[in-house]
Amino acid sequence: MGKTDPDHEDPYRQQSVVLVPADTPGISINRMLKVYGYDDAPHGHGHLTFTDVRVPVANIVLGEGRGFEIIQGRLGPGRIHHAMRSIGAAERAMDWMLMRVNDERKKPFGKALREHGVILEWIAKSRIEIDAARLVVLNAAVKMDELGPKKALREIAEAKVLVPQTALTVIDRAVQSFGGAGVCQDTPLAGMWAGIRTLRLADGPDEVHLQQLGRNENRRGKEATEKIRRQQAKTAELMKRFGAQTAEPGTRIRRSKM
Repeated sequence: MGKTDPDHEDPYRQQSVVLVPADTPGISINRMLKVYGYDDAPHGHGHLTFTDVRVPVANIVLGEGRGFEIIQGRLGPGRIHHAMRSIGAAERAMDWMLMRVNDERKKPFGKALREHGVILEWIAKSRIEIDAARLVVLNAAVKMDELGPKKALREIAEAKVLVPQTALTVIDRAVQSFGGAGVCQDTPLAGMWAGIRTLRLADGPDEVHLQQLGRNENRRGKEATEKIRRQQAKTAELMKRFGAQTAEPGTRIRRSKM
C-alpha cells in the first residue's frame, strides 16, 4: 500500500494497494525482524528495499485510490481477531498459573503458593478481567454482525485497546508465579507476552484508538450538559412545589457548653 495521488482533494483517496510478486526484480530482503529477540516467522515482518520495481497497472487492487477503503475493510475484523486471540492467550496463561500455584513440590516458607496471600487474589482478578474482556469482544462482534464494521467502530476500538492490555496483565501474573522460570524458555509465557505486546501496535496503536474514542465520546458533551441541567431544573421545580428544602450537613451544629 502506498500513496499514488498525494494531491487528491480527498485524503482517503490518495492511497492504492498494489500486488508485487516476491520475485519481481528490484526487491531485496535485507533481514527479518525479531520481536523482543524472538524469531517472528512465519507471520512476522521483514526489512525490504524496493529499487526501481515495476509491475503492470493491472496489479492495482480494485482501482487507483481505493487503498484506504480496502484496508479499512479488513481492519475491523482483523482487530476483533487480535482481541479473540488475546483472550485465548490469557486463558492459557491462567492455566499455567493454576498449575504452578498448585504444584505440591513448590512450598516456599513451608506453604504451597496458593496459600500465600496475594496468589488467590491474582487468580480471582484474572478471571474477572478475562470474562469482562470476552464480553467486550462479543459485544463488538454482535454489533459488527448486525450493523457492519463501520457502525461498530466504538465497540471495535474498545476491544482492541482493552483486551491485549488485559491479556498482558494476566500473563505477567503467571510469569510472576513462576519466578525465573517464567521468563525463560521452559514455559510459553515469555513468548506469549512478547507476541501479545505487539498487538498494542498492530492495526493501530492504543493511542490512536483512545484518541478516536475520546473524541467521539466527547461529542456528547453538550447533550450530557443539557440533560444534567434539565434534571437540576426539574429537581428545583419539585422542591418548590412541595415546599422542600435542601438540608446541608453541619448547618445545625452548636457549640458544646461543656
